[in-house]
Amino acid sequence: MAVKPINDQNFNSETDSGLVVIDFNATWCPPCKMMNPIVEKMADDLADKVSFKSLDIDENQQTAMQMQVQGIPTFIVKKDGQIVDRIVGFTPEPAFKSRLSQYID
Repeated sequence: MAVKPINDQNFNSETDSGLVVIDFNATWCPPCKMMNPIVEKMADDLADKVSFKSLDIDENQQTAMQMQVQGIPTFIVKKDGQIVDRIVGFTPEPAFKSRLSQYID
């Protein structure tokens, strides 16, 4: 599995280096379920450039609040620990890849 589940306890250590996409989601969320195959495919396609993480907001409310996640799915893009982008809602794969491409060295 190319997308690694993370939680409140390991959020910082898992997202503070390199280019990381954090998928804030919930099991009951239809748009999140629609994004899952897109995220999995991009995680496989970009495995050598981007690290993909997944965080369930119901189980990890502290991090979701800290990151000011108000709607899901929310994708926060971090580069070397700094937030560089935020993508909210269902996003088709070409648009998602285009947004990410600007951060890939």
